Amino acid sequence: METISVHTTTRSEFVPISHLVEEVVRRSGVTAGVCIITTTHTTAGLTINEGADPDVVSDMLYLLDKLVPWDDPRYKHLEGNTAAHLKTSLMGTSLQVIIAGGQLRLGRWQEIYLCEFDGPRTRQVSVQILPAAEEKDRQ
Repeated sequence: METISVHTTTRSEFVPISHLVEEVVRRSGVTAGVCIITTTHTTAGLTINEGADPDVVSDMLYLLDKLVPWDDPRYKHLEGNTAAHLKTSLMGTSLQVIIAGGQLRLGRWQEIYLCEFDGPRTRQVSVQILPAAEEKDRQ
């Protein structure tokens, strides 16, 4: 397992991390298997979505803010970041991506994002590579 540090700069943002995860896959030498990506933070999540048009991320952040406003007076959590916790639950904190030919099997437009909801902070993303059974047999 490897850990990637991701630095965020604003309260809410999606940071593209596919290139960082691909580097972990490359270093592993695994050509077929599964890549598990997870974060242990309760106010940051992970998602896969379009990476070609930045308006997609803008629209997603807009809708999440509309669905889960930051300053709802009915929130009870004393730290004042209930919205960040709720958004993280909506996005999720782990992903699985197939590895084929030594690369992540992402679609042409897909990007892996760290979803920051309580920044700016430095976040940790863990990446675990599981080789396919036939690849384990060759090792």
